[in-house]
Amino acid sequence: MSDKAIHTSDVKTIVKNNIRNYSMFILLFLIMIFFAPFTSGNNWSPRNFTNLFFQNSHILILAVGMVMVIIVRGIDLSVGSVCAFVGALSAMFYNLCLGVPALQPFALILTILASILMGAAIGAFQGAWVAYAKLPAFIVTLAGMMLFRGLTYMVTSLKPVRPADFAYSFLNKGTLDEFIHVLFCSSCREGLLLKGINGIDSTHLFKIGPYYPMAIIFAIALLVLFFIAEFKSRKKNIKNEFEVVPMSMFITKLALISVLALGIAERFARERGLPVVVLILGIIVFIFHFITKNTIFGRYIYAVGGNPRSATLSGINSDFVTFLVFSIMGALVGVASVIYTGYMNSAEASAGNLFELDTIAACYIGGVSAGGGIGTVIGVIVGGFVMAAINNGMSLMNLSINLQYVVKALILLLAVFYDVYNRRKSGLG
Repeated sequence: MSDKAIHTSDVKTIVKNNIRNYSMFILLFLIMIFFAPFTSGNNWSPRNFTNLFFQNSHILILAVGMVMVIIVRGIDLSVGSVCAFVGALSAMFYNLCLGVPALQPFALILTILASILMGAAIGAFQGAWVAYAKLPAFIVTLAGMMLFRGLTYMVTSLKPVRPADFAYSFLNKGTLDEFIHVLFCSSCREGLLLKGINGIDSTHLFKIGPYYPMAIIFAIALLVLFFIAEFKSRKKNIKNEFEVVPMSMFITKLALISVLALGIAERFARERGLPVVVLILGIIVFIFHFITKNTIFGRYIYAVGGNPRSATLSGINSDFVTFLVFSIMGALVGVASVIYTGYMNSAEASAGNLFELDTIAACYIGGVSAGGGIGTVIGVIVGGFVMAAINNGMSLMNLSINLQYVVKALILLLAVFYDVYNRRKSGLG
């Protein structure tokens, strides 16, 4: 059966219905172009591109959890404080594991698991107040913000908690190419523990010309899987006589995604290889994108956010869905705390300051509705990169931190205004 014919007006309708998602990618590209002449093109350099992920991965991980919280009409103002609290405890736990010979080989894995469990427990604690005690999420998480900041001060005694070796920081600062090399090089393994990334002799890393290959290998493999999934989905839609876009538009979309993926991979490949944190972020994004789009629980999240009363009348346990969403948010805070502590190579009482601003801004810029029920994981990731690109561009221009806060605040205000305006225009609010 051939593709169903789609007239030009229909294509325009498709583009119009998806303009918000498309506009985020366009906006991100325009922001990068805008800052290029003011930074002598440094914002496009491989090193800056890689650092962009190192510096903002924790915010992107938090945004994945926050999008689900906002979809169910909640908010979490405590993510920064909880991140600092769990980060401090994780560094202490890591050092404790290193002090037990039997646990030393598994210290990092055990620390990650412990951090996820601690974060999930905190998320469940706050979720119970919101879902079952019926307290506003704003009040509960505001209290949590103060509570866990105070507990962080107590457990750290206002002193930095440093991991006993540099392996902890490899999660954020290392690359897959370096990891593979360290596995087979004992001297570099010792150097990593003693000096961190600088202890790895990069001249011995495998290269193909100017490229460290793992980023490009992964990008090609993922694109192949993506193409197979897209063609199967299109074939299935045609078989079921669902409307599909013209083949030319379909191929154009695949081509643009390929250019984007390979372009990012090329930047990584020129600067030390594929960052480990990008793998972690990619896995998290894939899991929760799949959950929200292809599972019953994901449909429940959108149903509860769209109309909690109707969802309950339909047999959905809205309270339990809300409770689970806050628990998941807490677990992702646990992951982010390990990533951020590794980036700083230290857990400090002041860590996590204003993380909630960047996280919430990433969500609203990425298309999440302030009224709940609308938002995607991919959208908030792009929104997070928009914020990251703006922060990075202003930093490369040596603009003051005060001005950066002003700009971010205005962007957040405009993003929410854009959402409210569209909802009113559509008759939704």
